[in-house]
Amino acid sequence: MTSPLRTNNTQGFFVQAALSFGVSVSAVLIGIVYLPVDRWIRAFLGIGVLYVVTSSITLAKVVRDRQESEAVVSRVDQARLEKLLTDHDLFKNDLV
Repeated sequence: MTSPLRTNNTQGFFVQAALSFGVSVSAVLIGIVYLPVDRWIRAFLGIGVLYVVTSSITLAKVVRDRQESEAVVSRVDQARLEKLLTDHDLFKNDLV
């Protein structure tokens, strides 16, 4: 039987990624707030950052979903092959 899918990410890696994301978004937003330009330019840059962040999250989800679906298909194919191999008797002679 095959082993269940394992995740390779540790809790520390998750915390580091979340903190890195938070710090980077905060730094960009603070930079936009203190930028010496008109309000409409700041608003445009803020909307641009929001769009980049949401599209990045969507892309990450799509990549993860595709990886998971390929893993499931691979596991199903592997299970079918294992069943075929266990059902096949090498010592059975169909020619006689």
